[in-house]
Amino acid sequence: MKKLVKLAVVVFFLWIVLFALAACSNSNESSQSAQTSESKLTNEPLRFGTLPAESAIPIILAKENGYFDDENVSVEITPFNAPNDRNAAAQSGELDGMIGDVMTALSFKEGGIDLTITSDINEEFKLLSSPDSGITDIKQLDGKDVSLVPKLLLEYIMDEIAVKNNITYEVVSIPSIPARYEALLENQIDSVIFTEPQATALKMNGAHVLASSTEYGIKGGTILFSDDTVAERSTDITAFYRAYNKAVDYMNTADPTEYSSILKDYNFPETMGDYLTNKEEDYNKAAIVTKEQYDSIEKWTKDKEMISKEYTYKELTDFSMLEE
Repeated sequence: MKKLVKLAVVVFFLWIVLFALAACSNSNESSQSAQTSESKLTNEPLRFGTLPAESAIPIILAKENGYFDDENVSVEITPFNAPNDRNAAAQSGELDGMIGDVMTALSFKEGGIDLTITSDINEEFKLLSSPDSGITDIKQLDGKDVSLVPKLLLEYIMDEIAVKNNITYEVVSIPSIPARYEALLENQIDSVIFTEPQATALKMNGAHVLASSTEYGIKGGTILFSDDTVAERSTDITAFYRAYNKAVDYMNTADPTEYSSILKDYNFPETMGDYLTNKEEDYNKAAIVTKEQYDSIEKWTKDKEMISKEYTYKELTDFSMLEE
């Protein structure tokens, strides 16, 4: 009987030892897993291209407020004044990511440069007529000229608005944002499509708002990263979006006077502060581009003969780096 008791004690003791070893092993594995996950951050800079548009503000503030540093991800921002300059930099391999749109990703893909759509952006585009044009209604724009950058989201938006209002228009291409802005105010063109804050600034200077992308349910702007960057640095991009979303939270609670002056260093106009102060809607955290919107833009891009084949939603998008 005493032998059985002793054996039971020994077995119990061994069981405790084995349990403790297993717990220690699991703890070590968890620690190693966390270290492995953390080590995936490359500490190499993400080279990112922006334009002086509202969509760039969360990225700029994530940089300026140290949110990227908090997430241990390095981001170098290069500001551009024209989409074509930004595209040229991306084509030459000078950028890892940029703000763009669905058709930019499609056009690059057709040209052999692989970009992945990783999220949407905060955006609002408005169609405005020049102060002295006498055009105050969308129907009056029939047959008139509209300045935009062809084969980008601006033209898609204008085409959608034109079809729904049964009007035609003539394209006047002025790639530079400042030059297009001045051309409208000087009544050199009938109308423009502009994003914010330039659209509100034009309105404050006498331009007439005829339509907006929001009222027509159009949202095709995106954040794009090269396929190589997505494949090799997905953890960096995930950290990028955590910082981006922190910046959105900050923008929705902070007084714009706290940060509007910073934006001048990124080619934003002086009127940016006035726009932000009067903006009523909150900014949204990074989200997906819907398949419905993608398919509509993909069809338009193919109809414009900018691409020769179909590229599926699954082929060009990856939203896995957006944390819920």
